[in-house]
Amino acid sequence: MHQYIEKNKERFFEELFELLRIPSISSSSEHKQDMYKCADKLVQLLKEAGADKAQVYETDGHPVVFGEKIVDPKLPTVLIYGHYDVQPVDPIELWKSQPFEPEIRDGAIYARGANDDKGQTFMHIKAFEYIVKENKIRHNIKFIFEGEEEIGSPSLAKWAKEHKKMLACDIILVSDTTMISDKVPSINCGMRGLAYLEVKVTGPNKDLHSGHYGGAVTNPINALCTMIASLIDADGHVTVKGFYDDVVVLSRKDRAMLGKAPFDIKEYKEFLDINAVAGEKGYTTLERTGIRPCLDVNGIWGGFIGEGAKTVIPSTAHAKISMRLVPDQECGKIAKLFAKHFCSIAPKGVKVTVTEHHGGNGFLIPISSNAYKAASRAMHDVYGIEPVPSRGGGSIPILADMQNILKADPLLMGFGLERDTIHSPNESYLLSQFYKGMESIALFYKYF
Repeated sequence: MHQYIEKNKERFFEELFELLRIPSISSSSEHKQDMYKCADKLVQLLKEAGADKAQVYETDGHPVVFGEKIVDPKLPTVLIYGHYDVQPVDPIELWKSQPFEPEIRDGAIYARGANDDKGQTFMHIKAFEYIVKENKIRHNIKFIFEGEEEIGSPSLAKWAKEHKKMLACDIILVSDTTMISDKVPSINCGMRGLAYLEVKVTGPNKDLHSGHYGGAVTNPINALCTMIASLIDADGHVTVKGFYDDVVVLSRKDRAMLGKAPFDIKEYKEFLDINAVAGEKGYTTLERTGIRPCLDVNGIWGGFIGEGAKTVIPSTAHAKISMRLVPDQECGKIAKLFAKHFCSIAPKGVKVTVTEHHGGNGFLIPISSNAYKAASRAMHDVYGIEPVPSRGGGSIPILADMQNILKADPLLMGFGLERDTIHSPNESYLLSQFYKGMESIALFYKYF
């Protein structure tokens, strides 16, 4: 594969950059046509790579791309999952180059989607191309690329149920995650789930003059801030009643295994420019982001926020709140527990509404599986070191649904790094990881 990459890498860049130039922002209705344009491009790439069939399928939302090459129905089948939608680019002024004009600098590709997930998805298409062209294909390989991962995959579970037979597989192979470092590779053996909600606190029926009414009525922003502050106690525990009921506490042995992952707390703080870490008492930083749930405020607003001064008591205050969940915590149950709790702690003088946006459950896969062992052996060959099993702190909610629908485990063979700042300005993807990713994926098929 290494020689194939060297021979074809300029063509690879041209094809990938064409994909990256399409602003496939799933959360924005103005980019609806871009979603179809991107899906069509992926169909073209799959066919050129050697797929027997590839086409765009309609869903209740953005389209799905499905492709396949069936060598022999009796052979094992690998289903590649990826997504072609990307995050919004705001704040645009912080980008050093245009987000949809990809460029290579400092040994990395810079563009929105360079890593998440167009760059990593593209690796699978090219690894597939290689094993087809070199007559090394020994499995049935299927592809499913969705356009709604960044908005919680609202349409894919229904579509997958309707096309369950077409998607039948033995393993779901995914590259949409990060590894510990480019020197210490890792394979995610699980990810957290997610419950995402929006809260609204309403006080008076209109904005009020703070001189005439200040001190006489409940200020919704004051109330919201007090309520939010009470959601996490001094030990970093979430105070929502029932929140931890289904949380499985890992054994010392399991924690010790995960603790083998190298982690430099000083380097971590320097990278983030912070002077201290925080979180749930009794757990390390990696455990807090992998095996424990958490609650965070993702946005808060209300009242006057323009330039200058305007002395008002606002009528409403709002916040967006997410909870990262561990396996066995069911997102719908947690959302209901949160709503009940949040309404119960509201002070007199305000009304509270809680709206659930999206969510999904977490999952775990056994590191004793043949697929995990094949991925580990492949990455060992490429990186020269055995990868470490890890637990991902982020969420790909649809994978738990796919696991349940297809009765096949996901395997997260991701090659991103924290330095890639995937949801922020200046998203990037190291060329070295891009190349090693393709080599590792090609070797996965050799060993699986």
